[in-house]
Amino acid sequence: MTAEAPHVRPHDGKLLILTPGMGAVATTFIAGVEAIRRGTAKPIGSLTQMQTIRIGKRSSNRTPLVKDLVGLAPLGDLVFGGWDIFDDNVYEAAVRARVLNDRDLAPHRKFLESIRPMPAAFDRNYVKRLDGPNRKLAPNKLDLAESLREDIRNSIAATGAARATMVWCGSTEIHLHPSDCHRDPRAFVTGMKENDPAISPSQLYAYAAIMEGVPYANGAPNLSADIPALEQLADERGVPIAGKDFKTGQTMMKTVLAPAFKARMLGVAGWFSTNILGNRDGEVLDDPDAFRAKEVTKSSVLDTILEPSSYPDLYKDLYHKVRINYYPPRGDQKEGWDNIDIFGWLDYPMQIKLDFQCRDSILAAPIVLDLALFLDLAARAGRGGIQEWLSFYFKSPQIQVGHLPEHDLFIQHIRLKNTLRFFAGEAPVTHLSEDLED
Repeated sequence: MTAEAPHVRPHDGKLLILTPGMGAVATTFIAGVEAIRRGTAKPIGSLTQMQTIRIGKRSSNRTPLVKDLVGLAPLGDLVFGGWDIFDDNVYEAAVRARVLNDRDLAPHRKFLESIRPMPAAFDRNYVKRLDGPNRKLAPNKLDLAESLREDIRNSIAATGAARATMVWCGSTEIHLHPSDCHRDPRAFVTGMKENDPAISPSQLYAYAAIMEGVPYANGAPNLSADIPALEQLADERGVPIAGKDFKTGQTMMKTVLAPAFKARMLGVAGWFSTNILGNRDGEVLDDPDAFRAKEVTKSSVLDTILEPSSYPDLYKDLYHKVRINYYPPRGDQKEGWDNIDIFGWLDYPMQIKLDFQCRDSILAAPIVLDLALFLDLAARAGRGGIQEWLSFYFKSPQIQVGHLPEHDLFIQHIRLKNTLRFFAGEAPVTHLSEDLED
């Protein structure tokens, strides 16, 4: 039996997209949206803007754009806001980030200069390699969270927005484990009042967003909305949440290649991955405690995809090593090197060498756009809590208790599109032969 499609409230008014962190990723996203709106660029990399979706049989030739099928908020109705420890406006921050060339920033300078970050809830104990003057001061973490809630309300009023979404674009915090203060909303509030060290700034943003009814996605690997207290709060208040850690470069390639090896029953003896990165993210990840958070999300995908317990002859002894090296001359132009030792028929060894010279923020910016629009869609469809169908965008997808994560990019993509068909009241596509499909 197919579940009844939800009633999706139509988009109306402006949609405010809030980004904790207004550095390389957020400024590349905002500047890119403005360039696309003005017709000087195309939304390359954005599924919401460029991808079509099949409805019914292939022979029916119904392939609308995703954004048209489900009525996403149009780019012309987007407005922006956010927080950062540096008080540079978006134009100044984009120049400092050195991702986009002046030819892509200068035509939109006036617009970009009009967006200035609010003082951030920041604690250097969680991001040791950064500090800045544009910070909130408060007696305790609950007061900081309440200040963030006020910021959200003020930003909605100032921009005239009808709704808002929030996507964490800040730096990676140190690796934390769930603690007793994370067990339920009441314990979390008590923990904020008592300045519990297990509660990081990103958790304050997630709490503030959920309390204000604003969908929240975490683009970094740190512990944020993926704790019982905030998951319960999101369920109770009907607020969509998703995360974590944008799947952009090297890990995206792993979730493409590993399914291919398993599909062909090729063994993998070892997978060595290293990165060189020179932007602010690279500087932050030069701290071992911050790198540990990233290492966990980057390392988790292979076991889940390859299932060594089911295929011990092929993957039981796989050796997987991940490294990130801070190299300032490279800037935002990250380079990921992979050496993959595979074996085939009669155990004969083979190797694959992959050198992905990518641009970190160029890959992340369209993900910010897609997540903001899809989370807004989920909210209008009344779908609160964890949005597993958005796993496509994350290295470490947030899942319901008792569920297993899905890391195979192609399965994630099928699930995402079938969820969109469900929202639109259309049947899922099973990819059976046309003769077997109704």
